[in-house]
Amino acid sequence: MLSFCGPPRPVRRLSRRDVLQVGGLAFGSLTLPGLLRSEAVAESASVARPKSVIMVWLRGAASHIDSWDMKPDAPPEIRGEFNPIATSVPGIQICEHMPRQAEMMDRLAIIRGIRGIDLGDHTPQFIVTGFPDRGKRPAFGSIVSKLQGSTGGVPAFVANYDYHQRAMYTGPAHEPFMPRGEGIENLRMNRDIPLERLGERTRLISQFDSFRRDLDRHAAADALDPFTVQALDIITTAKARDAFDLNQESDETHHRYGKFCETFLMARRLVEAGVRVVSVKVGDWDTHEKNFIDHKDQLPKLDQGLHALVTDLYDCGLQDDVAVVVWGEFGRAPRISRGDGRDHWPEAAAAVVAGGGFKTGQVIGETDRQAGESINTPYTPSNVLANLYAHMGIDTTQTLPDFSNRPMHVLDDRRLVTELL
Repeated sequence: MLSFCGPPRPVRRLSRRDVLQVGGLAFGSLTLPGLLRSEAVAESASVARPKSVIMVWLRGAASHIDSWDMKPDAPPEIRGEFNPIATSVPGIQICEHMPRQAEMMDRLAIIRGIRGIDLGDHTPQFIVTGFPDRGKRPAFGSIVSKLQGSTGGVPAFVANYDYHQRAMYTGPAHEPFMPRGEGIENLRMNRDIPLERLGERTRLISQFDSFRRDLDRHAAADALDPFTVQALDIITTAKARDAFDLNQESDETHHRYGKFCETFLMARRLVEAGVRVVSVKVGDWDTHEKNFIDHKDQLPKLDQGLHALVTDLYDCGLQDDVAVVVWGEFGRAPRISRGDGRDHWPEAAAAVVAGGGFKTGQVIGETDRQAGESINTPYTPSNVLANLYAHMGIDTTQTLPDFSNRPMHVLDDRRLVTELL
């Protein structure tokens, strides 16, 4: 981390190492100058609050048939141990271990029968990019960061995991900021640094400019521009740092969200501060064995956190500005297998959507009597992402150049989940 502390030293010509150090003030893997540069090329700022998306990944894939797509009339080896309960919307039932969601079903939409892909592991590639091919496309948050930039001194894209959340050909400035370790530390200015010391930044930039010609052939050259100056301004303010400080929330608020879903509380604070995309992973739902034991433990905790998040978004008047989607990388097999488990099942999954101005209080799609596949043309993660891009005001027909300078569409399958509109 760059340090401005210590006694004054004679002015000297900057070395390439100095330039890299200043230019590398980082939001995790995201550089501050790069973030600011992307902000500058985005559309002109509006007085309206920016739109945001909170994407919740249930890593390992929660069982749809034991949560949002129950089949109580199926044989015991299919329906499992849990019972459905009625919700606030007549005709919609969900798992008994999610009573808070049942209460606020009018604020939720359930999409059933989503067809995913099983790559043999638990990659969230399809749900974070909209493409089934592994490691070739940028994450949703990186696309948003590239096309819309950041707002008000906070990163555009924040994630608490980096598994397949890559910027790819959108560029390293659009990698997600990881709120841990060095990433958070880079938001903090050394307490011993008086603000007057930062007044020399104009002189620093002047030296950068004189040094530019020597670095034009290096990747670091793009750090040598006026946005590096603005990076220094960000670390003198508290907005980004405070957004991650959960200690500013009351004990009662922490209790409402619960420890299991503390990342939901952070996500709410971040979108309030202007972060465009927050992607979080919660729980471990890889239940090849002990499916019912693990779900009985985790579903109530997820239920608590999601209820708190959606309730707060409505209480803050953000239900149209912030979209929330909760889903896993695929579904779980209808038939119970060894050790009371359920195996991978890409043919059908479920997602929960809230906010975003979407039409809620409904179930979209229907699966067969075993929840094995959709009885209609199934939606895919790409279709859900098409709605999220539309919420953000992004045209999915536009293209971005890949590493070979070939134009790549934001999405290839751009069909919308029309029932949400």
